[in-house]
Amino acid sequence: MQHTSIKNVGELKRSGYTPRSIREELRQNLIQKLQKKESVFAGIWGYEETVIPDLERAILAGHDINLLGLRGQAKTRLARLMVNLLDEYIPVIEGAELNDDPLAPISRFGKDIVAERGDNTPVVWLHRSERYTEKLATPDVSIADLIGDVDPIKAASLKLPYSDERVIHFGLIPRSHRCIFVINELPDLQARIQVALFNILQEGDIQIRGFKIRMPLEIQFVFTANPEDYTNRGSIVTPLKDRIDSQIITHYPRTLDIGRRITQQEARLKDEQRTRVSAHDITKDLVEQIAFEARKSEYVDAKSGVSARLTISAYENLVAAAERRAIINQEKTTQVRIADFIGVVPAITGKVELVYEGEQEGPGIVAQNLIGKALRTQFANYFPDPDKFRKQKEKSPYKKIADWFNDGNAVDVLHNMPQADFEKALKAVPGLAELVQELHPGQDAPARLLLMEFALHGLAEHSLISKHNLTAGLQFKDLLSGMLSMPSGRREEDDEENDDEFPNGRFR
Repeated sequence: MQHTSIKNVGELKRSGYTPRSIREELRQNLIQKLQKKESVFAGIWGYEETVIPDLERAILAGHDINLLGLRGQAKTRLARLMVNLLDEYIPVIEGAELNDDPLAPISRFGKDIVAERGDNTPVVWLHRSERYTEKLATPDVSIADLIGDVDPIKAASLKLPYSDERVIHFGLIPRSHRCIFVINELPDLQARIQVALFNILQEGDIQIRGFKIRMPLEIQFVFTANPEDYTNRGSIVTPLKDRIDSQIITHYPRTLDIGRRITQQEARLKDEQRTRVSAHDITKDLVEQIAFEARKSEYVDAKSGVSARLTISAYENLVAAAERRAIINQEKTTQVRIADFIGVVPAITGKVELVYEGEQEGPGIVAQNLIGKALRTQFANYFPDPDKFRKQKEKSPYKKIADWFNDGNAVDVLHNMPQADFEKALKAVPGLAELVQELHPGQDAPARLLLMEFALHGLAEHSLISKHNLTAGLQFKDLLSGMLSMPSGRREEDDEENDDEFPNGRFR
């Protein structure tokens, strides 16, 4: 339909336009996309076989929808993408505050102007991007905000009595006629406000200050809710829950690959950062593994969940840590190191809710613990399990490395260490380069160095060597001295400062 050429109701009728409800609009457009095998919810990963089919079935059934899931599970993103299923443009009576269809007006203004001007009633076209309304449920949301109220200023300026329905100022819901209306965190909405939604969902009529106005509102309702809210902050009243046709359960990424895809898509990196900093797959996997470890950690509240925003913020911080190091050392390019994961700690501490035991440990310790577990888990994907050689130490591929540390040697890996010093420190460990070359032949120089550093962290997590936390970085040395002694020289003061937080200089 050439909407740009249609300016009034008469022209609209001659074009062959027929009104249809928003639910029918969503349904027919979805059918077309499914038939063409087009993606409806682009950029949503991990829901292809679970959430998205449920959502599509709900749309085909013409249901109002409640997306139920923990924080950071793309509930609002899904609702916003439903706009793509709307017609690109729809006709609206010019000046109508309720988006009246020119051939089926519902408001007093719409009916009056059509009765007065007939086919000459002016028509404007509303783009689908303007047909989405979102409201976050907070304790201060009122019925006037959502439904409407009598406007005394309007009554005075129009010189109308309060008995005239033209004095009504409509709220967000009536103004969302022929639109998608989303209420986020529905349980946080006060019970008395939830009750006001009953008739709108079931019968489509609204009541404002004694006015009983029958309006066949055409609204696609989408609600989002967190199951934690049902007990901690509020609840969805039973009659309202009964009126919401489909409740769809969301979930977190079930594989590292899906998590990585989401993180890489959503991370807000500057072009300058992408040019200067490269990240090996190992470091990307470690970021995702931290979230997986957090979701099963005894220190983290599983009911609150661990948002996908954790990995996004963590990856941004990780790249920023590598970028900062490169800037300090005046290096044009650099690769993310395991040592750069110190920059991930603030992203973890701000994104996880701890249980009592976690609070006792402290958020910093818990963050370090999660990073350590992620290192240990991913280490098994790149190197042989050291535990298999506990009783056959002579056959261990790590024997030469462990022996060198047991002879009293140590390696410092500082946060801002220049590339040349970093390479020199790692190559000073006998057997480390040979281990990587044997297990991962054909890797380029930066990847070999990363694997060498990764091997040291993995051996520390398996207690073959010790790892000390220093103010300026990390120190690897033999396990026994790590338990019985402290680093000497200039680092004694550093370790004394950290003794309370990291007993024996090691991550717990």
